[in-house]
Amino acid sequence: MFTGIVTAVGRIEQVTPLGSGGSFGVRLAIDTPPRYLDGVATGDSVALNGACMTVTRLNTPRDRFDVDVSAESLARTTGLQHPGRVNLELALRAGDRLGGHLVSGHVDGIGTVLRMQTVGESTELLLHCPAELARFVAVKGSLVVNGVSLTINSVTDRGDGCVVSINLIPHTMAQTTLSELRDRSSVNLEVDLIARYVERLLSATPRA
Repeated sequence: MFTGIVTAVGRIEQVTPLGSGGSFGVRLAIDTPPRYLDGVATGDSVALNGACMTVTRLNTPRDRFDVDVSAESLARTTGLQHPGRVNLELALRAGDRLGGHLVSGHVDGIGTVLRMQTVGESTELLLHCPAELARFVAVKGSLVVNGVSLTINSVTDRGDGCVVSINLIPHTMAQTTLSELRDRSSVNLEVDLIARYVERLLSATPRA
């Protein structure tokens, strides 16, 4: 489990195919800030741009770790196919402060940035959510965008999903990779965990 509070920005330095063909995934080597991996062990979970991955190898003198990303994960996420900066969050431990909201690290879909614009001291993010996720999105609810827990200011429904407006404060822009988003950028989305369970409970067919 995670909280959607990014604890560091790392960088994918190497992308190594695990085989030839579309059924194979890749191995990522990610560099981190100094001492970020203190206390991390092989087999631990780390969220990369909101996608939960398992640490397969540690190179602590260089503050680097490896993860293997399956073809399925590559098909359902964005931003993990090539070198670049990524938001990092270590898995939640019992007793940790829950600063964001409960996040599973399982990407539900891909969103598209429609516009980034300055509003006062902050930045407004206008984001399109696909139709299959629209019913989980609500005003003042939570939405994870590239691993960052954010609060939705408004929702506008349309035929192909919905458009959400999110306010990004300067701290969020400075401490995450969201400042690098541009019009038509693709982002990983995870909807509220509780909303998913409520939808399942309401839609399930009762047993006779």
